[in-house]
Amino acid sequence: MAKLILNHLCKDFGTGGGAAVNALSLDVREGGFLALLGPSGCGKTTVLRMIAGFEQPTDGSIHLGERLLADAANMLPPERRNMAMVFQSYALWPHMNVADNVGYPLKVRGISGERYREKVREALATVRLADYAERRPADLSGGQRQRVALARCLVTSPDVVLLDEPLANLDRHLKKEMEETFREFHQRSGATMIYVTHDQSEAMALATDVAVMSEGRLLQVAPPAEIYARPEGRMVGSLVGQGAILSLILPDGRPRLIDWSALKKIWNEQEGASEHADILVRPEDVIADAQGISCRVVSVLYEGERYAIRLSLPDGQMLRAYSREVVKAGDVYPVAIRSAWRL
Repeated sequence: MAKLILNHLCKDFGTGGGAAVNALSLDVREGGFLALLGPSGCGKTTVLRMIAGFEQPTDGSIHLGERLLADAANMLPPERRNMAMVFQSYALWPHMNVADNVGYPLKVRGISGERYREKVREALATVRLADYAERRPADLSGGQRQRVALARCLVTSPDVVLLDEPLANLDRHLKKEMEETFREFHQRSGATMIYVTHDQSEAMALATDVAVMSEGRLLQVAPPAEIYARPEGRMVGSLVGQGAILSLILPDGRPRLIDWSALKKIWNEQEGASEHADILVRPEDVIADAQGISCRVVSVLYEGERYAIRLSLPDGQMLRAYSREVVKAGDVYPVAIRSAWRL
């Protein structure tokens, strides 16, 4: 295997709506699990299709190690890239049984006999479907069909596995089960995986790195914990995790990570005369404190293990918080903010 390198990648479909992907540069580490995260229409699926070989870049290049896969003048066909793709729709042959669906890429490559059967058995065992080899896709659940699609990827030992919103058609329970399957698949196969999603919880749960996109551009790439704690810019802060973005006047030279003592001083005294800055506050960092800022409860949503509440600050800005105790809309709710991050 080798590192996948996207170098100044651009794609313009010539429709007059601007570039679908604009000057995107990204190194996908060998054996990593990268999530491409962003809202619908941000260009993430176009990036995936260029990597797969279904679209040619308008500018820039794609390399796998020393090998050029594509640029504006050259295009290696998909079947010569040693990649596999899992689609949202599963893309299984309905007239074939599970074993034949999984083994189809091997037949295309001319592999047959005992080697063929052994590889199919290994792939099915990896996704825990060994007992389903003779069934048709119509006889399987959505999660089982997705496992068949994964096994079909694994059977050819690809260098890169591409996943285009593979959990979008599954219910919440099956999503959690399949997330565990994807993690196991990544660990066992050792393949580099690129996962397109608009669901930030999926990206955070699965990926070793998260790349956030908006309007065809790459905004930030970092491990999930770092991108959650230290997002760059308002768009990343709003896309990754829940929270509230406050506008405050900050003194010059203030560190980006702000604790409660500093926040309280800023709030009460508004020291300095700098321009307003965007401050991200996560709900888990907003705690009840009788000596804190007096807020009013705007709404309450019971989530089972806790209440999710929206709070109005004295200046009208909104906060999000969690509470284990019952609160009601209209209650006065003083809070302290343990930590905040300047965007």
